[in-house]
Amino acid sequence: MRAVVMHAPGDVRVEEIDAPVIVEPTDAIIRVTATCVCGSDLWPYRGIEKLNGPTPMGHEYVGVVEQVGPEVNDIEVGDFVVGSFVASDNTCEICEAGFQSRCIHQVMMGSVGTQSEYARIPLADGTLVPVRGEPTERQARSLLAASDVLGTGWFAAVAAEAGPGKTVAVVGDGAVGLLAILAARQLGAERIIAMSRHADRQALATQFGATDIVEERGDAGIAKIKELTGGYGAHSTVEAVGTQESMMQAIGATRPGGHVGYVGVSHGVELDGMNLFFATVSLLGGPAPVRRFLPELIELIMTDQIDPGIVFDLTLPLEDAAAGYQAMDERRATKVLLTL
Repeated sequence: MRAVVMHAPGDVRVEEIDAPVIVEPTDAIIRVTATCVCGSDLWPYRGIEKLNGPTPMGHEYVGVVEQVGPEVNDIEVGDFVVGSFVASDNTCEICEAGFQSRCIHQVMMGSVGTQSEYARIPLADGTLVPVRGEPTERQARSLLAASDVLGTGWFAAVAAEAGPGKTVAVVGDGAVGLLAILAARQLGAERIIAMSRHADRQALATQFGATDIVEERGDAGIAKIKELTGGYGAHSTVEAVGTQESMMQAIGATRPGGHVGYVGVSHGVELDGMNLFFATVSLLGGPAPVRRFLPELIELIMTDQIDPGIVFDLTLPLEDAAAGYQAMDERRATKVLLTL
């Protein structure tokens, strides 16, 4: 089958590799109908994360079930399915508490690779959610977003306790940050402040529900948010980047007693204990338990209540994946969808 393989920083190729087979009795094989490039894929692309040899890429996917293992009971051949970027059994105590991304049997889909014609999905019953009815092309794009960036943005907003009467600040204007804005709006936030310096992303943030745009960063960005909130800071802040600057900006922009939901994959973030002590904010984040939210998100998408798929601003065939990586690296695209 054809699959995206990263050989070295900046070196992405589409190659013939072995098609997946059932390994565990709880596996399913899906024919991938759409996948995409994630912002986290850019860390190894830029040489910030180390590659251990040629690596199949991708962890976001929708597709049709082609084969199931003998212990798969809830997923059937022919189902159109959406799954999380973390495979989980959805039955352990951690999963039942709503943190499927930290399931005691978790398998990171990045270790499997989904930027490919077919993919093996471990723990299929716990990971995949069938979509009832045939999605339109627009709905299918949005369902792909639900596999990671929408689910991650949703978790960030929930972790930040966005809700009615709240002011929400969002640090990061990539796909996750933009969809955290959509989530905050759906959760009933009264005011949503998007931190962005890019006109196209500002426009999309506004479309998703942002009421204010702040272009300043660092201490200036913190000061601007406090100015907009009567000196208090936001009730709820989403951190969707993963750098030292973005984390400190998120904490600083949050009022005492507020909540920070952090979902940016951390690179070089160090928190000073004394500063954190006096910030008096709650922190909750990490890899998003997308599986917790998938049934609700699928329902919202299939009833046309939300349209997160518009976050994909460049669509390419799988064969042109290298161009998609380059476009996102150079910020010429927010989120690249790969068709098969």
